[in-house]
Amino acid sequence: MKAFVTGVSGQLGHDVMNELHKRGMAGIGSDIQPSYGGVQDGTAVTQMPYVQLDITDEQQVRDTLFREKPDYMIHCAAWTAVDKAEEMPEACRKVNANGTEYIAKCCAELGIPMIYFSTDYVFDGNGERPWEPEDERHPLDVYGETKAEGELAVIRNVKDYYILRIAWVFGTNGSNFIRTMLKLSKTHDTLRVVCDQIGTPTYTLDLARLVVDMTGEKKYGIYHVTNEGDYISWYDFTKAIFEEAGVTGVNVIPVTSEEYGAKAVRPYNSRMNRSKLAENGFEPLPDWRDALRRFLAAIGETKHE
Repeated sequence: MKAFVTGVSGQLGHDVMNELHKRGMAGIGSDIQPSYGGVQDGTAVTQMPYVQLDITDEQQVRDTLFREKPDYMIHCAAWTAVDKAEEMPEACRKVNANGTEYIAKCCAELGIPMIYFSTDYVFDGNGERPWEPEDERHPLDVYGETKAEGELAVIRNVKDYYILRIAWVFGTNGSNFIRTMLKLSKTHDTLRVVCDQIGTPTYTLDLARLVVDMTGEKKYGIYHVTNEGDYISWYDFTKAIFEEAGVTGVNVIPVTSEEYGAKAVRPYNSRMNRSKLAENGFEPLPDWRDALRRFLAAIGETKHE
């Protein structure tokens, strides 16, 4: 089996390609051309075949996929700059909705399965009940709207698909919340962190293992996938990051989303029910605290005793 992976310079695409390589599986990586407002801080995978692909160019998508003729599509490329999406909604839509639709239509013609990565942002964030995969979509911002449109494009076009809703993503190849907090801790003695948005993080290394496992199964559908463990706030996560990294002397102050004042509306409730994974025979991701420790060790930020 040969998998085609988009967005390999990002955190998730990079780890998926490396997981394919580690298992001796065939894969072709591609990278979105970041001429939009997003930022790609990672590096492309070099151990596997690589092609450049602008997923917002329908003809280029078609030409590339029909030339490569993959057996499986793993679509990791996405616009993830949430606040920037409010300033550039159509550019965001071209990536998350239109680009996904171009890929989905090609998958339909090629008759191949597709894995699409969505987000907790497709929900309105109300209440405290964990979201179920079948719950109604009701996004609050441009990013969430375009990811929901991507979901529908997959559902409408592809016969065999996985839609994996993930949240609070972190990985070694690129920027993320953990790196940002550690960087800020070196220059600030006080940090204000949101305390009223609740969810769980997702380590791309753990997610990549599950994704490659899924390519060998046919238990298609919509799944919620984050690391296991208690639901937490960004404030809680920051405290855990500093504790595990041995950061001291920084006063972390909890603030509300309104007090923080981000451009895009974030969901307050990002709790997602992940039980469908185990119910279908997939191994759940490890506890997020364990994932945090392994990530910090991987980037050399563990505390020194």
